[in-house]
Amino acid sequence: MGLIGKVIGQTEIKSDGHLFYESWRYRPNQISYMSPGNMQGVEIYEGEWGTVGCRMIWSYTFGGEKKVTRDIVEAVDDEKKSITWKLVEGSLLDLYKTMIITVDVDTKGKSSVVTWTFEYEKLNEDVEDANALVDFHLVMTKDIEAYHLRQK
Repeated sequence: MGLIGKVIGQTEIKSDGHLFYESWRYRPNQISYMSPGNMQGVEIYEGEWGTVGCRMIWSYTFGGEKKVTRDIVEAVDDEKKSITWKLVEGSLLDLYKTMIITVDVDTKGKSSVVTWTFEYEKLNEDVEDANALVDFHLVMTKDIEAYHLRQK
């Protein structure tokens, strides 16, 4: 078992994939309304929503515990509907030396496919792979889908 890892999770959504992407890019502060059991809030402390270099603080509940993480938006690709964040501070960095999170939304067809990718380096061999983080984000994806479907 190595220290460097990558885990990927995918799910299909029936709600508007463009709207899902825009929620993460331009309105991540509203995700706490869409998935309140998981996300309690997001604030910017540098930059503007949806721009490379934007720095945010995420407050969330993971594994039954309240957590806080700071990240920076590293890449945005509107054509591919992809956003990449790099964690720079917070509880996850107690386990991982580095963590890069990417969400991609494939909007071809009647439904969309959301893909979450976590690339990381663990601090030591005892740290679990990031599968639970993928599952957490897939649950939020389904919460956001349900929220958007109710808004139609």
